[in-house]
Amino acid sequence: MVGMTTIDGEVEAGFEPVREAFAANFARHGDIGAAVCVYRDGRPVVDLWGGIADPDTDRPWARDTLQLVYSATKGATATAAHLLAERGALDLDAPVTEYWPEFAANGKAEIPVRWLLSHQAGLVALDQPVPLAEALAWQPMVAALAAQRPLWTPGTAHGYHGRTWGWLVGEVIRRVSGRTPGRFFADEIASPLGLDFFIGLPASERHRVSRMAYQQPEVDFTTVPPESIPEELREMVAAWRDPNSFSNRAFQVTDPAEIDFNSPEVQAAELPASNGIGTARGLARMYAALIGEVDGVRLLTPETLASATKEQASGTDQVMVMPSRLSSGYMLPTETNPMTGPNSFGHAGRGGSLAFADPEHGIAFCYAMNHIIGGLDDVRAESLVDAVRRSLA
Repeated sequence: MVGMTTIDGEVEAGFEPVREAFAANFARHGDIGAAVCVYRDGRPVVDLWGGIADPDTDRPWARDTLQLVYSATKGATATAAHLLAERGALDLDAPVTEYWPEFAANGKAEIPVRWLLSHQAGLVALDQPVPLAEALAWQPMVAALAAQRPLWTPGTAHGYHGRTWGWLVGEVIRRVSGRTPGRFFADEIASPLGLDFFIGLPASERHRVSRMAYQQPEVDFTTVPPESIPEELREMVAAWRDPNSFSNRAFQVTDPAEIDFNSPEVQAAELPASNGIGTARGLARMYAALIGEVDGVRLLTPETLASATKEQASGTDQVMVMPSRLSSGYMLPTETNPMTGPNSFGHAGRGGSLAFADPEHGIAFCYAMNHIIGGLDDVRAESLVDAVRRSLA
């Protein structure tokens, strides 16, 4: 049946490999419902969607189906922070306490805003997780993070602040702008560009949201004998097996730790690290407007963009236990996430979503899908990016 999936949308001449790769994701790589959009030089050249939006009801994926993209949200939130910096309202090299005085507790007075954005603050976990309902309400989680001691000396290492990042950066945006991060994004980024993307889903849009399905990895490295684990993965797997590791604690900041991202309450809350909901078209359009004009709108000047995308941290990530490269809020290309060129920047999300821009080639890209595939064997985004690279050759 998946081999018969109908693909809708348009592809400009020369980008046919992307359509082929998108169809192959359904036929061979497990996609249930998905969309991919590519902009080049400010206009769409690929806009495709297909499959099933809700596996429980067989509702088809439509042009305006919305998808939660997990941590690909971080690119949208980072863009909001850089827009405030461009306007002179936020100095990324100033101490966080200049905008959020309570943050000074437990030796954090000197941490600059830029270290929050680049995952260097050492605030990946909480000594005492916050009840989920309070985390969704915003203020209790923000207060807990303001009181929290860093788990390493800030600025000496980087580690993926998978969940805490959104409250940390989001609270700075709120203090500076007087608006919640979702409201600021809606007013200053989504509205001028006509983006179908939300941080905090309005109830009126709930009917358009795709329902996620979750697949367990084919191989669970946490249960296999250590000697059967590839050498290059052993340090990472050891961290997964240690309940007190940063790798586990970083995703246990709420009680319960597991969050149902299909629930209306979670989708309606503002989680600027992880619950952005929109179309692939919306995120691709945002990235296109970061590197050039889109219908007369450009979000950041070249100078601001250069600062936003300059490498701030690289090497082994203390949480992911693998090499990573980070700018002030965006992921930078690595061997495992090459994007389409060395100057690309963007953000991936749990289970396969990916959005980025490549200023060298004038490319902006987003892939969003509802089949969340864990583990190291998910090739869907990679195959689409490879198809874009071949289309550019």
